[in-house]
Parts: sequence; C-alpha cells; structure tokens
Amino acid sequence: MLHELNPFRPGAGVRPPELVGRQPEIDLVDLMVAKSRVKRNDGGLIIYGLRGVGKTVLLNELHRNVERAGWVTIQFEARPGSAGPIAARQSLGRGVAMAGRRMARFRSAVEDVKTAVSTVSSFALTIAGVSLNLGVAPSDHRANSGLIEVDLEELVADLAGPLQKNQSALAIFVDEMQDLDADLLTALLAVQHKATQSDWPFYVIGAGLPTLRRTMAEARSYSERFALHEVGALTHDSAIEALEKPARELGARFTRDALEEIVRESQGYPFFLQTYGKAVWDITPDRNIDLDVAVAGIAEGNADLDQGFFPARWDRTTPAERQYLRAIVDVGGSTASTAAVADHLGVAAASVSPARQSLIEKGIIYAERRGYVSFTVPNMDRFILRQPDTDS
Repeated sequence: MLHELNPFRPGAGVRPPELVGRQPEIDLVDLMVAKSRVKRNDGGLIIYGLRGVGKTVLLNELHRNVERAGWVTIQFEARPGSAGPIAARQSLGRGVAMAGRRMARFRSAVEDVKTAVSTVSSFALTIAGVSLNLGVAPSDHRANSGLIEVDLEELVADLAGPLQKNQSALAIFVDEMQDLDADLLTALLAVQHKATQSDWPFYVIGAGLPTLRRTMAEARSYSERFALHEVGALTHDSAIEALEKPARELGARFTRDALEEIVRESQGYPFFLQTYGKAVWDITPDRNIDLDVAVAGIAEGNADLDQGFFPARWDRTTPAERQYLRAIVDVGGSTASTAAVADHLGVAAASVSPARQSLIEKGIIYAERRGYVSFTVPNMDRFILRQPDTDS
C-alpha cells in the first residue's frame, strides 16, 4: 500500500483519524455551551490520565468545539520548574489580550464591551506586561492589584455581562495543569468557584496527570466545582474501531486475529494503537493485513518506540534512578509500594527517597497515593524489561 495514504498518525497531541471513546467529555462540554446560553454554569472540566492516552488531543478537540460555538478562548500549556510561573503568566496575559481583541468586535452591549476591554488591558499589562491598543485605556481601578486571584476575578466579573449579551463565554484551556504554580492554580479554582456561584460565563477546562486530582484538592477544597473525568485506555470495541475504520475507508482490511493482536499489545492506549497501526500499514504488501503482518508491525513499532518515545525519558535518568525504575518493574510491574522497592534493593527507604523524588520531578513516575509510585507512561515497564542492565 502507498505509504502516503497511511491514516495512522502517532505523535504528541496529533489527532488520530478516528477520535473514539471520548464522547462523554465531548457531550459534557456541548452541554456546558447549551447551559451557558441560558445563563447557567455548573462548573469546569478536568481530564486526567497517563501520558499517551490522548488528553491533549481531546483538549484540542474540546477547544475547537467551543470556538465553533462562539466562545472566547485562552489556551496554554503549563511548564514545570522555576521558569514555569513566569511562562504561565505570560501565556495567560497574551491570551487575555487576544480575547480582548476578539471582544472588541462584539456588536451587542458596546459600552459594556468597552468597559470590559479596559479591564482586559489592565489585566494583561499587570500580569504579563502586555500593552494593548484597543481604543480604550487600561482601567485605573480594576484587575491591576498584582494579586493574580483578585485580578482574575475582577476580569471575569467585568467580562461576564458583555459575554452573555453576545451569546459567548470565556474558557481557559490548560494542558499539563499539574505543573501550574500554586498561586495560579488556586486563582483558577477560586474564580471558577465564584463563576459557578454567580452563573458567570467562565470555564476552566484542563488536562493533566493523575496527580492533578490531589493537587487540586490540596489547593482549594471546592475543587468539586469541576467535573473530573479520567481518560484511560480505550475499551476493546473502541480500540478495534480506531484501527479498523480508517483502514476500511481506504480499502484495506484487518483480519480479526490481526486486530486482536494489536489491541492486546497496545493495551488499548491510543498512542500505541497509532504507532502499531502506522508500522503495520507501512510493511503490509497488500490491502489484507493478517496476523503475520500485525506481529511484524508490532515489532517495528516497538523498535521505533525504543528509539524515540521511551528513551526521551530513560536517557534523562541516572544509574541510581534506573535501578529504582527496574525495582518498580520487578516488584509490581507498573505500580509498586515504595517500601517494597526499597526492600527489593536491600536498602533503607530513606536512602532511595532522593532517586524517587528526582524521578517524580522528571515526570517519569508519580505518587498518586501515599506509599506507592507508578509510571506516568503506559508500557514503560515493558520497555525497561527490554533494556540490558548495565547499571548494577
């Protein structure tokens, strides 16, 4: 088959040919749009899960949907580390500036829009140093305190009226939300809470690792103002559809045992389905994809993963950290007790805490519950088992 017709597209944030298994989240945001038009706000949405499950793809899909519905949006990705807070505020400030430019073109409630845009200018200047030329001066008394929670609430309060009168809403989309600094995360939670209480047309829609649930709960107790949806592996039927439908539309056919083998090896994770699907398509000699081709394609796919996807994480670890990761696999596969890991290594738990913490900071493992660690990437345990142990 022609390589250029290959429908499968592995890649971070790249939309697959068939976005399956995510209809509940799409329907929920569609309902948000409908409720916002009758001035009702039931809260924001947080999607969480491991890497490679399609959170960014879903977040982008939701973003496109609300923009088509006429919402004003801001979209950015949080970053870890000391530079993260500055980068997040710069992204937020520039996003607010772009929102202000769009609102300046609203045709209803023109005077209210001018007041709102004045607040937008003040917020963008205060938070990110972004100077706007929207025909109105920055407000002298709104969204300029320098306190992110206060300024964001004043911004949303002033935007609420003209947004509603123009059948619109403001949505902030945040990817990698677990990397937000505490002040900005708290501000977003607090203003979403206020917006829900006041039925303002403001929504935070975020995505992050499983630790995001605990981070939110620790930041503000009213994180229940969000619908929390776990995004994981696809169901068996959805995984089959993700492979079968794109191929069928291009005149190709998987045999049933070929489909089952790819789904089994991928464990239903979208990124791996796309990786194996692409490899299988590239090596099949005709339009009939049988078990032998599937097995060969999986081997090719694993070789590609072992050269790029997994080493991007593995190569950043020290020998001590690699031993810790191997111990996780030996003890529990993809999740293990920290006490059992230390015992397996024959050392005191405190002595391996630095390696554990470093791996968490590097985003390779996470600790969703006390005393246990898990890999952030599906199938990392299989990759580690394929690696020679040269660090002993």
